[in-house]
Amino acid sequence: MARWETGTRERLQAAALERFAEHGFDRTTVAEIATTAGLTERTFFRYFADKREVLFDGQDHFEQAFLDGLDGAPTAEPMALVRASLTGAAAFFPDERRPWARTRQAVISSHPGLQERELLKLSGLAVTLTGALRDRGMDAVTSALAAESTMTVFRTTFAAWIEDGQTRSFTELQDAVLDRLHTLVAPA
Repeated sequence: MARWETGTRERLQAAALERFAEHGFDRTTVAEIATTAGLTERTFFRYFADKREVLFDGQDHFEQAFLDGLDGAPTAEPMALVRASLTGAAAFFPDERRPWARTRQAVISSHPGLQERELLKLSGLAVTLTGALRDRGMDAVTSALAAESTMTVFRTTFAAWIEDGQTRSFTELQDAVLDRLHTLVAPA
């Protein structure tokens, strides 16, 4: 296969997820992933450093979605910035991505090392958001609370979005979760 064939990265990701779901993360080798994708092991390593990276590829785009939402916010009010950041992130989760996200999360949930990696990813995002909010002039405590609130709403929304039988869009679920948080913080 040609090194620059279009869709190679996606084929490797699909093959890896299929093998991880069927055989488990630890019992799947890079060679098996490459063979399932109809590629060579060498080609795999042109795209990914190791098999974990298949599950965590796109971290920069994921993080940027939150920041893009924040950058588009016309206000500096903390909860409005939380909502803007979450709106940006929702674009990263179109409905057609749900089956892949469900399978990916099942693989991660079944492996402690992958769970740790996922938590580190989300923790790093909270730190990045805190810094971005501080750059907008928010004090340290408010920045941290707003960033952590963003992450709480995101994690809660994501868990609901990947539930079996769930059909509401990421945006619909996220708005409902954010409204519930707002009710908890500022009851009528």
